[in-house]
Amino acid sequence: MLSKKTKYGLKALSYIARKGGDSPVLISEIATEEKISKKFLEAILLQLKNNGFLGSKKGKGGGYYLIKMPNEIKVASLIRILEGPIALLPCVSLNFYEKCDDCVDETKCGLHHLMLEVRDNMLAVLENKTLEDLTSL
Repeated sequence: MLSKKTKYGLKALSYIARKGGDSPVLISEIATEEKISKKFLEAILLQLKNNGFLGSKKGKGGGYYLIKMPNEIKVASLIRILEGPIALLPCVSLNFYEKCDDCVDETKCGLHHLMLEVRDNMLAVLENKTLEDLTSL
């Protein structure tokens, strides 16, 4: 299940993209329109800025704006930044692999094989969806 942080991050980015993407949008506007706590949203947008998805401008006419075009921003990348691993178990994660402490042999673990299939199918969707897809509904 996605955390509120990830859900709000995706909603905020979608809002910025719908507003044109390259023009700064005030945090207070996003918070009001998307019904997100302003303080919580500030932390989320700062994380997205620090990871190269957003830029910001201070002062009058300031706010956050997209650094890349919405069709260049993969949903999978956003989820990894905001949520962490996409895989449901660490032993099947592509970017955050860890061996399970209680597993004797991954090659014989039915749960491992099932979660590999789940990861691959989920990634097939998330890697082929962009921020633009979220805004075109």
